[in-house]
Amino acid sequence: MKPTVLKRLAVYKTKPFARFAHKARISDSELWETAWLANSGVIDADLGGGVIKQRIARAGEGKSGGSRAIILFRFKTRLVFVHGFEKKDLGDIKRNELEAFRELADVILGYNEAEIANSVTEGALIQIGPPMEN
Repeated sequence: MKPTVLKRLAVYKTKPFARFAHKARISDSELWETAWLANSGVIDADLGGGVIKQRIARAGEGKSGGSRAIILFRFKTRLVFVHGFEKKDLGDIKRNELEAFRELADVILGYNEAEIANSVTEGALIQIGPPMEN
């Protein structure tokens, strides 16, 4: 089956990442802003194989000492937040973790729309929409 091309950037987070974001007080609007920046070409670290690392700014705080996210990313198509950590807790990810993220990117970024919809229905992925305008 041929994958369907999505009409716009679709942004998701995994259930474990959602728990991290809640604990770190990172809102969906802050995640959307991070996704928008990455899709605009502002990428902190391209780790290859569809995996990037982004710093996440939180309200009232800067990016430098805060949270980091490992993201599966295909330009103008799909972005999935899969792993989060605080800079103070972890400086970088290990090589075997990076390989696992690259393998996961091959799978998830290759999903067609039906497979993504099924993952959302099952709760494995949570879609993040653009912030509501006032």
